[in-house]
Amino acid sequence: MPDATSIAPLPVRRSLMTEPDLGAGNFLQYALEANPNRGVPFVYGHHDDHRGRVVLRGHSLTDLAALRDRYAAWYHANGVRPGEPVGVVVGEGLEPLLHFLALTALGAVPAMVNDAMRLDTMVRYLDHVGVAGVVADDPTRLRLAYRDAPHNRPRFIVPAAEVRAHGADPSALPAEYPYRHAPDDVVALIHSSGTTGTPKSTILGHRQFWEGKQPRMLRFPAEPYDRLMSLMPHTHAGGLSYFLTAVLLGLPTVIMADWRRAVVEPVMEAFQPTMMASFPRTFVELATGELPVRGAARVHSWFNTGDSAHHGHIRRLVRLGERPAGLIKPWLLPDGAAAGEPLPGSQFIDGLGSSEMGMALFGQVTTPESPRDDRCVGKAQEAVIKAAVLNENGEEVPDGTVGLLAVITPSRTPGYWNDPGLTRSFELNGYWLTGDVARRDGEGNFYHLDRTADVIETADGPVYSLPVEEVLIADCAALVQDCSVVGVPGKAGEGQRPIAVVRLQADAGDVTADEVREKANKALADAGLATLDAVVIARTGDDLPLGPTGKVLKRELRTRHAAMFTR
Repeated sequence: MPDATSIAPLPVRRSLMTEPDLGAGNFLQYALEANPNRGVPFVYGHHDDHRGRVVLRGHSLTDLAALRDRYAAWYHANGVRPGEPVGVVVGEGLEPLLHFLALTALGAVPAMVNDAMRLDTMVRYLDHVGVAGVVADDPTRLRLAYRDAPHNRPRFIVPAAEVRAHGADPSALPAEYPYRHAPDDVVALIHSSGTTGTPKSTILGHRQFWEGKQPRMLRFPAEPYDRLMSLMPHTHAGGLSYFLTAVLLGLPTVIMADWRRAVVEPVMEAFQPTMMASFPRTFVELATGELPVRGAARVHSWFNTGDSAHHGHIRRLVRLGERPAGLIKPWLLPDGAAAGEPLPGSQFIDGLGSSEMGMALFGQVTTPESPRDDRCVGKAQEAVIKAAVLNENGEEVPDGTVGLLAVITPSRTPGYWNDPGLTRSFELNGYWLTGDVARRDGEGNFYHLDRTADVIETADGPVYSLPVEEVLIADCAALVQDCSVVGVPGKAGEGQRPIAVVRLQADAGDVTADEVREKANKALADAGLATLDAVVIARTGDDLPLGPTGKVLKRELRTRHAAMFTR
């Protein structure tokens, strides 16, 4: 990697915080015009050479702009115009982000689709969006799927390789280019993970998706030598959010195309990141087994969003790396440590957010010195005007009472594409319902207990799955590597019954499901939580199924084990 800095100077970063027209549709153009280091590579892809060694290839702001313009010229030549949605079904990494840049530069609306989505679900989703065309790594299966439904067929279904091979011709671009976005313009459609049903199509607005991220212009990077490793799915709002931040800052960032540890760890060792951003899926793998000491030697911060992470995994990761003195408040220093001295270990920022929220709106910081505080996601972030726990009538409930988590914030989505009824169902008394069940304590800290669709309605009252999972992973760590707790039907009048699908530690031996349940239930009883009626051991990856964004599909587990107590 080059020695020259790519970081935007501090005055530039300050100016970006107050630019009235800056947003998710034109951030590359603003960075290109404002950053004097525009020719220095900072966004890295990765591949293995013929000897299996990691090779990093960097792109500067000017490189990104050239690729954007070439892709945009193809789209414009094929009739894509402002406001039209276009399906982008390409593998993870930098590629989907280039299509996003090209389509937004034309004023079009990229409908970003994770290519791991099941084909039938994907076709239904694209039909719902009403895409004008689709660009895909493998368009063959999509063409076949549309063969029997010609009335719904998009204007074009083409291989992404055709777009990449298009010759750059500036004269082929529109006279007004890049497109000038209005604050309320739609700049992308992001599908949900599908963990609670058919994926929803969340709208990202030009200004809305930038709201709340302005403070990052000063807080990122924390140190001049910082390097970010982005393990987010980059067809997701989380990956796009970190990419937007990296581009505006000129922050050296490797865009990962694979989240599995076998791929991630060698790139960590080559890139030596100081910051890691991911969904929990990779953090679970990195925290399992032998810790990635060499790859994480310089890591000072782990950023998690999407689902909240579990303490059992967090406490292992924060042993790694080293924290600069500036990250630690003087009153939080451990006994015997002097202010100004680097500290061993790192910090884990567990952010609760979603595409609908626009970013992580709650965040809890854990260090090696932090006391355990299960399911705490901290206080609401600066972007939040108000956060509350509500009852079903939209009234705030007293502190300590469980209810519906809700926010008022300019960063929330304008709604769901082509579905105003669904949008209204998430609006209550001026708030946006996040889809989570939570409680708040007297100090304003929020505790994330479950997704509303995953609450287990037993005959004795509701059981919240996330605190149960927390205890299994943290207090049964000798046996349990990861788990998912769901409710399945009991016999008539019994309501649902809680079960856990458990992935065992590699060295757990021949332990039985009953032995795991016995140990788990003792730990749960000690914690004052509901116990499990059954444990299922996940022997293969299919036994703990993941959605396209890497989240466990609890609805699939409920379906698979629905007859467990009713046979």
